[in-house]
Amino acid sequence: MTRHRLRVPVPSAPPLTGHLPFADAPGVPGPIEVTSRWLARGGRPWFPVSGEFHYSRYPHGEWEEELLKMKAGGVTAVASYVIWIHHEEIEGRVRFDGDRDLRRFAGLCARHGLDFVPRIGPWSHAEVRNGGLPDWLLARPCTPRTDDPAYLAPVRTWFAAVAEQLRGLDRAHGGPILAIQIENELYDQPGHLRTLKRLAQEAGLSAPLWTSTAWGGVRLPGEELLPLYGGYPEAFWTEADGGWPDTCRKHFFFTHERDDEGIGADLRPTVVRGTAPAPADRFPWATCELGGGMAMAYHRRPRVEAADVGALGLTKIGCGSVWQGYYMFHGGTNPPGELTTLQESHATGYPNDLPVLSYDFQAPLGEYGQVRPSYHELRLQHLLLAELGHRIAPMESVLPERLPAGQHDRDTLRWAVRSDGTSGFLFVTNHQPHEPLPDHPETTFRIDFPDAPSLTLPSGPVTVPSGAFFCWPLRLDVAGLRLEWASAQPVCTVEADSRTVLVLAATDGIAPELALDADTVASVTVPAGDGEVTPVDSRILVTGLRPGTDALVEVDAADGSRVGLLVLDAATARTAYRGVAWGAERLVLCGNGIVFDGDEVRLHSPAAEPSFAVLPAPDSALVVQGNRLREQADGVCRRYTLEAGALGPTAAHVALVRPAGPAPEPVTGVQGRASTPADKHVDTVAAEYRVDVPEELLRAPAGVLLRLHWTGDLARAYVGDVLVADQFCSGLVWDIGLDRLPAEELRARGLRLKVLPLAADAPVHVPGQVGDAWRAAGVGHAEWVVTRAWAVRTG
Repeated sequence: MTRHRLRVPVPSAPPLTGHLPFADAPGVPGPIEVTSRWLARGGRPWFPVSGEFHYSRYPHGEWEEELLKMKAGGVTAVASYVIWIHHEEIEGRVRFDGDRDLRRFAGLCARHGLDFVPRIGPWSHAEVRNGGLPDWLLARPCTPRTDDPAYLAPVRTWFAAVAEQLRGLDRAHGGPILAIQIENELYDQPGHLRTLKRLAQEAGLSAPLWTSTAWGGVRLPGEELLPLYGGYPEAFWTEADGGWPDTCRKHFFFTHERDDEGIGADLRPTVVRGTAPAPADRFPWATCELGGGMAMAYHRRPRVEAADVGALGLTKIGCGSVWQGYYMFHGGTNPPGELTTLQESHATGYPNDLPVLSYDFQAPLGEYGQVRPSYHELRLQHLLLAELGHRIAPMESVLPERLPAGQHDRDTLRWAVRSDGTSGFLFVTNHQPHEPLPDHPETTFRIDFPDAPSLTLPSGPVTVPSGAFFCWPLRLDVAGLRLEWASAQPVCTVEADSRTVLVLAATDGIAPELALDADTVASVTVPAGDGEVTPVDSRILVTGLRPGTDALVEVDAADGSRVGLLVLDAATARTAYRGVAWGAERLVLCGNGIVFDGDEVRLHSPAAEPSFAVLPAPDSALVVQGNRLREQADGVCRRYTLEAGALGPTAAHVALVRPAGPAPEPVTGVQGRASTPADKHVDTVAAEYRVDVPEELLRAPAGVLLRLHWTGDLARAYVGDVLVADQFCSGLVWDIGLDRLPAEELRARGLRLKVLPLAADAPVHVPGQVGDAWRAAGVGHAEWVVTRAWAVRTG
């Protein structure tokens, strides 16, 4: 048996307060404060979750529903670059119309209770042409990203335009602006960062927090900017043959190191420059760029799995993060430029060629709003933070006695505890990308507290499976009951049948156990024929549960309160949503997309008979378009099924028009990296296919995806001669949203696909491919996937 041990030290002195120059507007409800260890809102510790969504890369008519998806996914603040070249590609013509309507986007955030974090640049990076600086600006005799007056003059004008759009949307006027980021990844000019903040304030921009990216040994202007950190599971910006970067590997270990010297290292020196990091005893550990996925460059096309995103996020909480910020949380598409294409490319001196249009980023919500497994993975953690973040945020991260010997140690179990000295949460990460970690058999944990008795869990040794990552509670108070520990992860609470029900998620391969403090228990009832209740010393141990929607342990607490402990299996737990629905806070279990919007819940599903379960069930029947949903019991929940008729994927006919010629010779560009083949090769060498869209899909294109399984190098889609979608081959499916395409032109001319083969000697990294067949240009299976949004109301 391997007993892993950790000693929790005596809690640190209270955090510093009032020492940083950040203040909310006077008299606002729920004022935001920053201590040296956590953030507070309304005097209570607060654990925000932010997600990046670039409004100028998404159709404005769909913003509201996508923001509601983000909110349902547990995002509390929406971050977005305000990309200068998207708004002022032509000097003097500043556009804030349509997809560029910054004010409307911020207003939608406010309407739905989401904070907003504009990242105003001027330089953004964001895989945009010139990092977002307009071509006309770079043509001037000035030195960008410095205090050169010739540069600051147009910046001042730009900031004034942004400020005008956001006027009245600051916190003082009841607006959503939580923070403003200055610049991006500027590591060696603290004076210029200070100047930019001053210019933004002079323009009229205001926020409780002013922030800066802090990775790569950045030098900040004293304490004027709150440092925000990041960490990605993979990277497109490294070399094609460089393997999995150590700077990504490090994020799957529990450490107290905040910096990541790898992010953006292709545009600056590749090692930390020895500058002193922002003092950890003055600033809380906040993030803005935890990888929700990863973009693809032509030379390197990493693939990110849902477990990679989930394990990284949970590890950062265990490390001590008090603000989970994801980049990207929602993918998008580059707008077509009027003068040039607007993607990062070798043509503008950048070391990476990106797709012309696609900025999907493999994000939890995709380029066309697709709900991906990583969305469900992160939502499970965000439910935990929404419920218990105010308890977790003040807790300090503590590492065990035995630590991994280095970043290539795959044998030492990776774990940590966050604790306040008497209670806490145990975090385990036994997953990392590319190189699976082994099972850890015969495992138990002992946590020694300075102000409370030790805890040893579970009741007997267990195997921590390869790929598992989880958080277990230690002395968690639930409405009068003390849960001493559980080998299951807290999700959320709901009120049902006059009980406070704590929902927990089991871990695949580990039997869930609940240890209750006997002094807080009057009686315990387990499901009939399932579970055992055993007094052990001063605890009551519940074992033998089969996790699922019927695994409800009912407890009458000693103080008269009534508590339920519902242990869901791991797969069902990842379908959990919580929100106000039909007049009450409810748990909704749905494997598809759900949004909560006033008196209705909208279900986004491609299923033929979409369904969802609810706890507590509403008193009235649920209807869609006046038709009552079919109901049945699902454990302690009520399941509702919509008899919608066949909506599932149907085969799409893709006709070969012209076979591919020989692959073009590889060409290298900046830093010797492979360049995207020239347009002439796409025109002359690529295989060409035609897709005719069924008329019934053209009549209702919203939510319709053409899903292509293909091989080759790169692919582009055209309606007529207009490029409408593109992608580099990585072994993933390629989705094209039908509602983004011009319907009449599509009806008349169809969709053309051009697929280029990849040369055998191309210096390009494509993960998981063996042999040479995948290099050939071809579209294999193709299907139409139709996702409909169903408005569910009470009847």
